[in-house]
Amino acid sequence: MFENMKLVYMAIPLSCLVASVVAGIFGRKIGRAGAHTITILAVAIAFALSLVVYVDVLEGNKFNGSVYTWMVSGGVPFEIGFLIDELSATMMAVVSFVSLMVHVYTIGYMHDDPGYQRFFSYISLFTFSMLMLVMSNNFLQLFFGWEAVGLMSYLLIGFWFDRESAIAASLKAFLVNRVGDLGFLLGIAAVVALFGSLDYSVVFAGAPGAASKSFSFLGGEMTWITAICLLLFIGAMGKSAQVPLHVWLPDSMEGPTPISALIHAATMVTAGIFMVARMSPLYELSETALSVVMVIGAITAFFMALIGLVQHDIKRVVAYSTLSQLGYMMVALGASAYAAGIFHLVTHAFFKALLFLAAGSVIIALHHQQDMRAMGGLRKPMPITYLTAVIGTLALVGFPGFAGFFSKDAIIEAVHLSELPGSGFAFIAVTAGVFVTAFYSFRLLFLTFHGRPRMDQETRRHVKESPWVVWVPLVLLAIPSILAGAWYFEPMLFGNFFGESLKVLPEHDTLAKLAAKHPEATGVALLWDVIVHGFVSPPTWLFLAGSVLAWVFYIEKPELPEKIVKRFGVIHGVLMNKYGFDEAYNVVFARGTREVGGALWKFGDATLIDGWLVNGTARIVGWVSSAVRHIQTGYVYHYAFAMIIGLFLLLTLFLKP
Repeated sequence: MFENMKLVYMAIPLSCLVASVVAGIFGRKIGRAGAHTITILAVAIAFALSLVVYVDVLEGNKFNGSVYTWMVSGGVPFEIGFLIDELSATMMAVVSFVSLMVHVYTIGYMHDDPGYQRFFSYISLFTFSMLMLVMSNNFLQLFFGWEAVGLMSYLLIGFWFDRESAIAASLKAFLVNRVGDLGFLLGIAAVVALFGSLDYSVVFAGAPGAASKSFSFLGGEMTWITAICLLLFIGAMGKSAQVPLHVWLPDSMEGPTPISALIHAATMVTAGIFMVARMSPLYELSETALSVVMVIGAITAFFMALIGLVQHDIKRVVAYSTLSQLGYMMVALGASAYAAGIFHLVTHAFFKALLFLAAGSVIIALHHQQDMRAMGGLRKPMPITYLTAVIGTLALVGFPGFAGFFSKDAIIEAVHLSELPGSGFAFIAVTAGVFVTAFYSFRLLFLTFHGRPRMDQETRRHVKESPWVVWVPLVLLAIPSILAGAWYFEPMLFGNFFGESLKVLPEHDTLAKLAAKHPEATGVALLWDVIVHGFVSPPTWLFLAGSVLAWVFYIEKPELPEKIVKRFGVIHGVLMNKYGFDEAYNVVFARGTREVGGALWKFGDATLIDGWLVNGTARIVGWVSSAVRHIQTGYVYHYAFAMIIGLFLLLTLFLKP
């Protein structure tokens, strides 16, 4: 490998940063071709170097050190530094690969957009921000990357700023994440207060000794570790869109499809999953925090999947799928199956990017039509898009042998073996979620590609496969959507692939219990054993039931869905209203804060400050001065009389009888 790997580490994010600056500032001079060439080249360099780092780490070479000290305050250094281990190397490879596919795809999708150069600048900067986050070795750099991906999501969701809906969606994402980031920042402050350092290695080394330290909270005792973990998890709830801070993610569909794929597959939403996994040495010391993570993840996994059943926008169906799958990852983290959670993050990155980009390919072919009710019959005119969408769907629903099968089944098995409070509910939620996932996934597939064409005659006549810059990334993403699960199944789940980067206490090690079910099988034998078992496992039967029911509803008897909606109108209304979260937040926070602000203005500003303090003081002074003015007569006997009265009062008050 390279002699100075530190320069390689620095080159990975900086190549994306430099390309973003060049495309953003000099976009007009270098033109559209120049913008996409320099940004794609930069991300390709980042991906190639990430593979170099990945191989180097697997050979046993790791790095943890500072590259720049920003300042020192109160004895606490604020540094830029890298922690390169199995976890960060895996994330770097996934982020850079998916980003590279999205960059290439963008050439075709944004071909006619006037903001072409600006978009490439933004997505390159987005990649830089996520790489800085996953490579960080301290909470300062983690927070920098955390806020940077939030900023870039705001800019990219609202990229089409002439659309009111896009501006509202970007503002919603920004504000909801500010709520989560407040908890995240308080968690970092608590880390500094407890450990006196922002460095991961110092904090993790001191965590066992600080596990018993507690403080009074609501009449009881709470350990500092639990408080830190819960506060950090609030930040993860915002970034990774967990209930109740999930409301921004479906609205992020207002941005162009390439950024939807990037946000949902490799950046932004995966930040919270990565952070909780990175903080495993802390979370392992708090069963309370683990249970909270598990239960919140289970609620998100099941109830967000239900909303996907009633969506008609093709991108929103995939968006609610992302919400559900993020819930699965959180459940794995709460069950201390951190490796399974990251494994699902990796496989999900491939097939979710594939599904989003396939949806974008359909949108291009139908001239930006996104309603699935106006699609159908696209299987023949768009064979490559159809085939890759089928692969992505099979990976998502967990068909045995595809990538999602290995990671999702591992999560279900791990939570079943967990003994933490809430694990029973979580197991029911993630198991039932398999059926729901299969139904809405095949519903999308059938409505979009099967049945009779429902678009107008003009559109139907001109439908054709997307250009190569669109379908080549689809094919390249389809390959790991099939193979990544089988390739990484044994090392990530049973082979200690992540080494010391993920810490699990023996009493919480659900993956060790899972491995005990296959005591002797290894390699191909283990893979075959798992696949064969998968065909007779409850999740597979639930997946088959969901897919068959979708076929009946949308192919065999397409009149059934309307009858079901009429019969269960109340439930359908609840799902269409997304459980009322948006309305409640609008009443409580949006309208509520406006009304509170108006009341504070009327009483605090107009009445108290202006009316009483400012104008009231002036009126009092005027009244006193008008009264005193009558005393100033200019006659000596009036003044003498006042002096005598004053002397009499003083004598009366101070002289004792």
